[in-house]
Amino acid sequence: MRSNLSSSLTKSVQFIIAIYEIDNDITEDQTFELTEKQIKDWFDKQSSDLSEQLIVKLRSTDPYQFEHMMVQLLNDMGYKGTNGQSVVTQKSNDGGIDGIINQDPLGLRTVYVQVKRYSEKNIVGSPEINSFFGALRRKQADRGVFITTSSFTNDARDAAKQLNIALVDGEMLTNLMIQYKVGVQIRQNYELYDIDDDFFEE
Repeated sequence: MRSNLSSSLTKSVQFIIAIYEIDNDITEDQTFELTEKQIKDWFDKQSSDLSEQLIVKLRSTDPYQFEHMMVQLLNDMGYKGTNGQSVVTQKSNDGGIDGIINQDPLGLRTVYVQVKRYSEKNIVGSPEINSFFGALRRKQADRGVFITTSSFTNDARDAAKQLNIALVDGEMLTNLMIQYKVGVQIRQNYELYDIDDDFFEE
């Protein structure tokens, strides 16, 4: 959305946005003049509010449904590839693996996924990373993705770097879901137009 703001507009240019609201005491439309910076700040605030709402929603989602959502997110990010396959493992006795993404038809390149639908205070530590790595070794895998709705300790991040495990915490997760439009939908589009000077040049 913010990328649609024309870089050629100067700070002196103002945008008029009509905001309509039901109010029995007001009979005329009200308009507000906003600068480009004010519009950007407003969009940033909307994005931040949406991220907070999204993480709350995720933490209250059924754990097995959450696993499906995370595999879908990785698919939409392109990890499944054109002809790959993805599956969510069974609810119990999954061997520490929640999702499997085969990036090619033969399964020669496979990404294993573990997800933790945790509260904000339930931070993932290095023991859980090491446990996931053990599950990867049993699969003879060399790559994995660990997703949580909380965060990671510094020891967990250090361990993940050494073990070739990609980490996605709650903040990154909501940003990715918004970026790839997973679990969210566009409420309104606003387009800003500028004069095309090249069109008028001979």
